[in-house]
Amino acid sequence: MNSPDAASGTRWRSLNDRLVAVLKPFAAPVAISFHAPGEDPPAARIEGEDAEANEHGRTGRVPAGCVFWIRGASDTFATVAADHANCSVGCYTHGFLSLEEAAARDDVEAVLAAGWVDEQAVMSLPHVAERPGAVVYGPLAESPAPPDVVLLRINGLSLMTLKDAFPDMPIEGKPQCHVVAMAKEQGAVAASVGCALSRARTGMRSEEMTCVIPGASLAEVIEKLEATAALDRAMARYASADAKRFAGNGGA
Repeated sequence: MNSPDAASGTRWRSLNDRLVAVLKPFAAPVAISFHAPGEDPPAARIEGEDAEANEHGRTGRVPAGCVFWIRGASDTFATVAADHANCSVGCYTHGFLSLEEAAARDDVEAVLAAGWVDEQAVMSLPHVAERPGAVVYGPLAESPAPPDVVLLRINGLSLMTLKDAFPDMPIEGKPQCHVVAMAKEQGAVAASVGCALSRARTGMRSEEMTCVIPGASLAEVIEKLEATAALDRAMARYASADAKRFAGNGGA
């Protein structure tokens, strides 16, 4: 008889495979789970050393927390506040800093001074309500804990499927990281076109976008995506067959 852990692992692997089949992401879906202070996260802390601090003392294991999305497609690891600390906006959206703490940091001052975002935009950003002790990232197929959020890097066709399935789905812009909070706190399926800071720090390609799915509704979301994709394929077959009438006029 399978243990509960084995059964759970099989479930995440099955959902992962279905999600990959329907959205065909650029990389494996990433499971993100938030763990309370004092709770032992189900993974070891990410390896590495903090970078050299800048003149204001800001440092961390990576340039920004969104870099963990890239690494989490292939490895499972836990992170703590200090690992995220180089990006104050990401620390705020993930609950590690209060708005007042983030606003006092030099990188937030820089983006405000440049006019990249305004103060009102920062104040209205979705954010994780409870300060976590750790955040765990890793491939959904190997998730050691039920994910709060599943994040994927997708293309335009996959975004079309998502929007067809969820017409009210928000498609966000800068900064990119707040969509994680939207999924966790609001239970929202959401997408992001990305932002200049995140693309520079993660190396995401120009054709890549991100989307997030609340972990609690993952199975239901996948079922809806599969049904939507089947309808889209049927419509594409109809359009392709119809377009053959125009083959001599530069049609398909």
